[in-house]
Order: sequence, then structure tokens, then C-alpha cells
Amino acid sequence: MPRYKLTLEYDGSSFAGWQRQGGQSTVQGVLEAAAARIRGEPGDVIGAGRTDAGVHALGQVAHVDLIRSLSVDKVRDALNANLRPHRIAILVAEEVDEGFHARFDAIGRSYLYRIVNRRPDLTFDHGRAWRVGAPLDAGRMHDAAQALLGRHDFTTFRDSQCQADSPWRTLDAVSVASTDDRIDVRCSARSFLHRQVRSMVGSLVDVGRGRQPVGWIGDILKAADRRLCGPVAPPDGLYLTSVRYAGYPAARVLSSETDQ
Repeated sequence: MPRYKLTLEYDGSSFAGWQRQGGQSTVQGVLEAAAARIRGEPGDVIGAGRTDAGVHALGQVAHVDLIRSLSVDKVRDALNANLRPHRIAILVAEEVDEGFHARFDAIGRSYLYRIVNRRPDLTFDHGRAWRVGAPLDAGRMHDAAQALLGRHDFTTFRDSQCQADSPWRTLDAVSVASTDDRIDVRCSARSFLHRQVRSMVGSLVDVGRGRQPVGWIGDILKAADRRLCGPVAPPDGLYLTSVRYAGYPAARVLSSETDQ
């Protein structure tokens, strides 16, 4: 069977996450239904990351097997036609070797967490960013975040329901930058623990509000104690922006990423 690598974006607001769940609308479930109409029979669509309910993607990657070979443009367009009216779009389809695996072959994943730092409620960004009304110091947040770089036991920032075998992860990059009332937290790693990014962001916001000193992030990281984590940031502001593979270009991140 020919295998296709799909780069896609979606608005996670109306989905119960990526992974298929009986009786609930999920990104994987909707994609599999669309692929079945093209293939003529059910089959799996495997994603690079299992985003939670309400989490968005600008550069998720998945793979799907079809019965016969089709042009990549036809695969993209046929899937998109069958995905309507769901807010999911296949950006790029590529035919790949049958040994390619969207999840297990990934060597890096990048996330963006978007905060809007203002008192008024959100309108256009409602459901797509976390509004924090209290003033935030993005510089303090960036300085505090640097303690997270490298390989650590991330138990403090690991959800209690996380099923990963080990709490050890290597954070390759992390930054906090502000433009007007918008604060973007970006981070990259080979893989992340369940709700790790949202847990880190929630704690960084406590630093940005002045509730905790800059060194607090490093202290609670070393403690490896989930009870010390700050409040977990809501899913609204989280975006999977890209997935990297050896021998393949990074999943395309649209130039409109900074305009979400």
C-alpha cells in the first residue's frame, strides 16, 4: 500500500483531542473517516503527537496508507473535500517509504503557547489564546525558563495521569518574547510529557506576575515534585507548530503562525 505523509493544521476548539474516542469528535477520528471515503475501507491515520482537547496545530504530521497510488495533490484535495466542514486542513501530502512512521520517526517537536496580556476579554483570539489580565514581565519569564533547558527529571511539570515510562526529557530550546500585548512561549524537544508545556507555562506566568522569583522555576524543577507546580495553563493557547524528521524537511509552519 502506498503511504502518505500529511502535514496539517486544525483548530482544536471543537475536538476532544487528537486520539479517537468512542462517542466523541476527535481529529484522528475525523481524518480516518475522510480517508475511508477515499480508500473505500476503514484504516488508521497515525499522528506525530496526541494533542489534548482544545489544543491546536499549525504543523501536525500524520501518515496514512491508501489502496492505490494517487498524486500528492489529489490526496491533499480529496482529503480536504471530505474533511469539510471540520476545521482541519491538509496543507501538504507527500508519498513516502512504507517504513515511515509519523510518531516513532519524529526526532523533534515544537510548540507555541500564546498569551494575550490585557484586561479586556478576547474577541478574535477567544479559544486561541490565554488571556491574563494581570501585568506580566516577559523578560523575567524568559530568564526563568532557561533553567528548563537540557536534560532533566520533569516530574514537577508532568501530569499525574501521564503514561510515559520515564519523567526524563531533554528540552532543546525555550524562549519567551512579547509584542504589544502578546506573549509567545516557544519550546522544542524530541518529545514532551503529558501537559508538560502547559504546566511549564502556568508556572512561568506566576514568575511573570511577580508571585515567584526568577530562580523558583529551577528550584521546583530540581525538586521533582508535582505538588510544587504552578497552575496549569488552559489548552486554548497551545499550538503544535512543527515536527522534525531525519531526512525530511520540518513540517511546514505557515507564515500566518504569528497571526493566530
